[in-house]
Amino acid sequence: MDENEFSILIVEDDEQINDALKIYLLREGYNTLQAYDGKEALDIFTLELVDLILLDISLPKIDGIEVLKQVRSISDVPIVMLTVFSKEYNKLQSFELGADDYITKPFSLKEVAARIQAVLKRMKKVNRTQRSYINVGKIRINPFTREVFVDVNEISLTKKEFDLLFILVNNYNMTFSREKLLEKIWNDKDVNDFRTVDTHIKQLREKLGHEKGCIQTVWGVGYKLKVMKSE
Repeated sequence: MDENEFSILIVEDDEQINDALKIYLLREGYNTLQAYDGKEALDIFTLELVDLILLDISLPKIDGIEVLKQVRSISDVPIVMLTVFSKEYNKLQSFELGADDYITKPFSLKEVAARIQAVLKRMKKVNRTQRSYINVGKIRINPFTREVFVDVNEISLTKKEFDLLFILVNNYNMTFSREKLLEKIWNDKDVNDFRTVDTHIKQLREKLGHEKGCIQTVWGVGYKLKVMKSE
């Protein structure tokens, strides 16, 4: 297995532990991303392609259990919990909510790497493109290959159109302001015209065809994606 194609999101509020995990996993050949609280973890997850999440339970802002719930509601990305809690209840709760493994602190870095490898082997890298599809209503996207389908028909999107759709699909029913979309997608202080977002939303809706109604305008705020009810 070629580990260096995998990206791991490390979510741990203890900076020393977070950095130690990063250094060790980089040496093992993984790509790494770091978050120090639950909100930051979810923000990163909305924009980055992640193959596995190392998730501490005790986190500021949004705790690990809530992060687990929110990620599981939209993705089957492997999640390995990190915690000082060793009680059976905590482990069972994590597994019931969809965690793939559970590591109790203190742990050795070698053990963490071994657990990660075991989980990724179970997921089987060869099936990555299949498991990575995100489905919302009749819209199906693959963030790794950047393919987008409406029903069975593939549609062609520009990079910015795809990024817009990915954020909305990956956070359906969540409203994003135009300002937030500019910040996340354009990340350019020189781009401050909300019409840039409106223009791309209009183009995206046209390409989605009969599913264009999924992208809803929240007047005075921005946009969100909501699954259309079948007639």
